[in-house]
Amino acid sequence: MTTIDDLTTLTTFAASWAVLHVAHHLGDHITGQTDRQAEHKGAPLPEEVETGAKARHSGWAANLAHIAQYHLTLLVLGGLAWLVLPLRWSPAGVAAALMVSAVTHALLDRKWPVRWLLEHTGSPAFAALNSGGLNGMYLADQALHGLALGVSAALLAVL
Repeated sequence: MTTIDDLTTLTTFAASWAVLHVAHHLGDHITGQTDRQAEHKGAPLPEEVETGAKARHSGWAANLAHIAQYHLTLLVLGGLAWLVLPLRWSPAGVAAALMVSAVTHALLDRKWPVRWLLEHTGSPAFAALNSGGLNGMYLADQALHGLALGVSAALLAVL
């Protein structure tokens, strides 16, 4: 039998995911990233590594600046939602959700993890797709961000 606590958890999850989803698209496409950050956050590119670029250090400043701006967007939208909706978010839930979001977002935006995943799950052609208005890396990146935001929404609902 479903209890009122179960319904509260489920509705908190749904509302949290909706807020995170909207904030994600604002932060990733409008308020949380400059053109320079978008260009350099995943540096170096595979072809740059082949010519000697150091993969471990390049691009992190742009990546972390984007992560900070992106999460400021999440905090502002989340704060507004919390003010007007009866969301039962705990400090521990908010901290855990932000941590999951920040770590996964920073890693995914390095780009090589997304490419590696596609290449190792039988989709190297999708990773290389960039024609007809489709970009395989971008679509996979957004799907993986959505997964991470789902985990963050669950943490907001249960902690």
